[in-house]
Amino acid sequence: MRNVLSNLQKSAGPMPASIIRTIFAQPDKKHIHAQFDEVVKILTRSHPKIAEMLESARDDLLAFAAFPYAHWRQIWSTNPLERVNKKIKHHTDLVGTFPNPTALLHLAEHVLIKQHNE
Repeated sequence: MRNVLSNLQKSAGPMPASIIRTIFAQPDKKHIHAQFDEVVKILTRSHPKIAEMLESARDDLLAFAAFPYAHWRQIWSTNPLERVNKKIKHHTDLVGTFPNPTALLHLAEHVLIKQHNE
């Protein structure tokens, strides 16, 4: 979504982003794919470059629909990933320097295991 928004001019306003978000507000896989096609069709007229970007990323954008509905919200959001990255950064800042790359990997592994068990 950030890639798409970065290619929009400020004058475009929030309309293209709002239209794209409707893809993710659908109740099932069938409706998601239908809405995606409709969004691309609408944006082709007003923002052809954005429509082309969406079409080229179709498989990646719609991959979440292959999972059960209960998991969709977690897949859409990058918050869990950002939280884990923040914890790893915090722990690496505490340690300071590492004697070798393996030591850094061990610390990151420990943080990931701890996060998984919480």
